[in-house]
Amino acid sequence: MSIRRSSFLLVLLLGALQGCSSTPRFNENFGASVRANLSAQVINPAAAANTDPAAGVDGAAARAAQERYQRSFHDSGSTSSNTVSLVIGNGNK
Repeated sequence: MSIRRSSFLLVLLLGALQGCSSTPRFNENFGASVRANLSAQVINPAAAANTDPAAGVDGAAARAAQERYQRSFHDSGSTSSNTVSLVIGNGNK
C-alpha cells in the first residue's frame, strides 16, 4: 500500500471518528418548549380528581344527546355529503 493511500485512509478514518468524539452539551432550557406545549394543552390538571364530572347535567337530556349521537352514525338519510368537486380551468362549457 502506498504512503499516499494509507494517509488518505487515515484521514478518512479520523474524519469518520470525529462524529463520535463527543456528546452534545445541552443547556438547562433543553426541552422547555415541549414542556410548555404539553402544559398548554391541559386545561385543569386536577380534573382526574373530580368525582362528579357531570354535575348539573340533566340525565334525560344527556341520554337523549347520547342516543342522537349514536344514531347519527347509523342514519342512511343523512344530509351530509362527502362529495368533492374539482374544476380545472375556467369551468365554462
